[in-house]
Amino acid sequence: MYLGNQPALSYTSFAKQDFTTSATTSYTLDNPVTNANEIALFINFVRQEPTTAYTATGTSLTLTSATSASDDMYCVFLGKAVQTVNPPNGSVGTSQLESSLDLSSKTITLASNMKATPAFRVYLNSNTAQTQNTDTKIPYNTEDFDTDNAYDNSSNYRFTPQTSGKYFIQVQVGFDGADANGRVVVYVFKNGSSHSFSSFGMASTADYGGVCQHSDIVTLNGSTDYVEGFVNYTGTDNMRGQTQKTFMLGYRIIGA
Repeated sequence: MYLGNQPALSYTSFAKQDFTTSATTSYTLDNPVTNANEIALFINFVRQEPTTAYTATGTSLTLTSATSASDDMYCVFLGKAVQTVNPPNGSVGTSQLESSLDLSSKTITLASNMKATPAFRVYLNSNTAQTQNTDTKIPYNTEDFDTDNAYDNSSNYRFTPQTSGKYFIQVQVGFDGADANGRVVVYVFKNGSSHSFSSFGMASTADYGGVCQHSDIVTLNGSTDYVEGFVNYTGTDNMRGQTQKTFMLGYRIIGA
């Protein structure tokens, strides 16, 4: 019984653990500790010296000398270990974050669906003949980059990504000349057929050179669909390879 206000503190007892002993030095604690000083260990009612007679960390208790089955051993937990733990899943929201985060010294690994890859850029490295008035595959034979080795620059000259998604594809061709009042058509081919194209007409004078470019967003199924660049124009001269006037590039669109 007590008079007056109820005491603010309650009585607290230390937890005790009794061990079933055997011929071993290794035991498991009921509660984790940070070091040997957080328990008082008694063997045959004699208190053992921490770090000399035993060590303890987490739930592992290791004795310097093995006990026997006839020994009496118990410990008293003098304190609780304070451990660092990860926050529960879904417990951190935007309100827990600083308004400005400096991540310049950190390495951030993005999930694959957050990367604009596979991605590539290839170009024609020298002037190459084309067949007049015929859909001609553009042999982009030199890679600037190819993140997933998805472009074949040696024979098929096509981009075949292993990851499904929507891809931005751009095709450009440079040309030396064309017939007067003719036209240039640049295509994105998908699986061997024209998917989309751009074209423009030639000037009234012959031998008008320049570049023609076309871009589109193409849905590709990983490892089965592929895209290529094609051209059709009336000129009898070459596709230009100098200064990378003839190139193709593409990348997967994030979230699309």
